[in-house]
Amino acid sequence: MELLPTIWFIAIAVLWTGYLFLEGFDLGVGMLMKTFARNNTERRVLLNTIGPVWDGNEVWLLTAGGATFAAFPLWYASLFSALYLPLLVVLVALIFRAVAFEYRGKVDTDRWRARWDWAIALGSFFAAFGIGAALALTTTGLPLNANGDREGGPLAWFSGYAVLGGLAVVGFSLVHALAFLALKTDGDIRHRARQWFVRLLPVLLLPIAAWALSIQFMEGKPWTWAAVVLAVAAAAAAWAQARTGAEGKAFLALGAFLVLGTVSIFGAVYPVVLPSTLDGAFDLTISNASSSDYTLGLMSIVAAFGLPLVIAYQAWTYWVFRRRVSADSIPEAHSFLPAVAAKAFTTKG
Repeated sequence: MELLPTIWFIAIAVLWTGYLFLEGFDLGVGMLMKTFARNNTERRVLLNTIGPVWDGNEVWLLTAGGATFAAFPLWYASLFSALYLPLLVVLVALIFRAVAFEYRGKVDTDRWRARWDWAIALGSFFAAFGIGAALALTTTGLPLNANGDREGGPLAWFSGYAVLGGLAVVGFSLVHALAFLALKTDGDIRHRARQWFVRLLPVLLLPIAAWALSIQFMEGKPWTWAAVVLAVAAAAAAWAQARTGAEGKAFLALGAFLVLGTVSIFGAVYPVVLPSTLDGAFDLTISNASSSDYTLGLMSIVAAFGLPLVIAYQAWTYWVFRRRVSADSIPEAHSFLPAVAAKAFTTKG
């Protein structure tokens, strides 16, 4: 076993797990803007639950991508070039989502808000779906040749596994968001979120369960199968805790499900970081895709100081904004534009 490449393989798996845990619920909240929230006040409650943390959560995506680039440059080059189109969609979706967060409240008209609500919902959906597709293809494979280049056209990456991975992250994000809203809000939204969580958890977690099981049947090891069993137990515990109203325990149990599921998937494919569907001899592994030991060693020193700092400031942020949000705490909406300018957004055409 190569120590430093293995450490960084684990570190990247941890970074992706952190991203899915933190960004998962705020992507889910974004998707729920048009399906769960019943009026503008409820939509503002949803936005206030993630308002202080959503941009900090995206740091984990940048860190995961950056760590892959530095620790496994061939993995990064093959994956990002093969998935250029879907990752471009993810980037555009995240941009639209971020702009919508900032602009939604600038004008106090239903028409203005509705446009940005759709931008948040669709941006969240396409970002979650694209990230899920990329992660699924990382574990199931792409048509790579001996040089690590993609064979086929711009849609050669599209497959059933890409769709499964996209649905897996979308489904997990939605159920994670419902658990988060039940924990972070009060009043009718809290109770409704808990009810939706109990009803939808068995359905929304089916794609991610199918992804994990398909990996196990292809590459599973005894200990990764054990992780799958424990993940199922954690999901059942989350469902049971939510039924009794123990929202905090349900949220943590769902987090345990994610961690165990990630362990089972990444553990099963190790030491391969990106399989080739053309020939197993073309697989990228921790050995042939990694940087030098000197680079990995230097990165390890930097990460030993940087990662605890990131975790500390994010934990502080969540602690400061730990109180529940309710409809009663939302002030009256107002416009940042003069009345004449705001009126223009209410007219048709």
